[in-house]
Amino acid sequence: MLPRALNHMAVPGLRWDAFLTLAHDLGCVGVEFRDDLPGPLFDGDDPAAVKAKAGALGLRVLTLAELKAFNDWSEAKRGEAEALMRAAVACGAEAISLIPRNDGLGRGNGERQANLRIALRELKSMLEAKGLTGLVEPLGFETSSLRHKSEAVDAIEDLGAAGTFRLAHNTFHHMLAGGGPVFAGHTGIVQVSGVTDPSPAVREMRDEHRVLVDRHDRLGNIEQIEALIAGGYRGPVSVEPFAPQVHAIADPQAALAGSFQFIASRLAEMAA
Repeated sequence: MLPRALNHMAVPGLRWDAFLTLAHDLGCVGVEFRDDLPGPLFDGDDPAAVKAKAGALGLRVLTLAELKAFNDWSEAKRGEAEALMRAAVACGAEAISLIPRNDGLGRGNGERQANLRIALRELKSMLEAKGLTGLVEPLGFETSSLRHKSEAVDAIEDLGAAGTFRLAHNTFHHMLAGGGPVFAGHTGIVQVSGVTDPSPAVREMRDEHRVLVDRHDRLGNIEQIEALIAGGYRGPVSVEPFAPQVHAIADPQAALAGSFQFIASRLAEMAA
């Protein structure tokens, strides 16, 4: 099994400090924090306290999410990026998450590629000045302006920015986008969630369907992770379920541990 990590979306009701303790107890190497949960970032506490506690527990703050619609660049977007980067540095994060526009606009061929390059070019110097990585996360929804990792990789390579930008391989969005190459060498983090509800077609799947990965998973999580490993990926696998029923689990530690163990055992079986 690759190193474990935990996204705060797995347990959005936990305070940041309890979340860090849970991640430590689960044997994680790091965590992903988010600025889109209810309440203020870090429950209003000083980001320096987050950095200190994570360090004391031996945890990396892998990323702070998220800069929404990053590829709809403007001076206002620059301000959002600067604020997120300041918070990321203060809490000791290694990266920020970059989420593309997902409102059905900016999807035209030529238009979306140009907008992506403009945003990455502007963000590159900002990230480098702060010592941060930008994790580009294509969204597989049909309304997304960046669905396919191949377009992100092309733009990153055209800008000579592979050292500044990495991909977030999200197994849910990879499936919704139709699969394809995994670009292991460009991947900075893998985010996993499963869909077990047999009702929705793939194109109808939404965040509320995203649960913990188990034997009923429809997304091919194990196969995706196996392909990444085969391509040389050795980074963290972060659990990121959005479904309300997961957030309501009375014993999240046991449930998360069970899902981590399922993934590890299936990967071991496939490698044998």
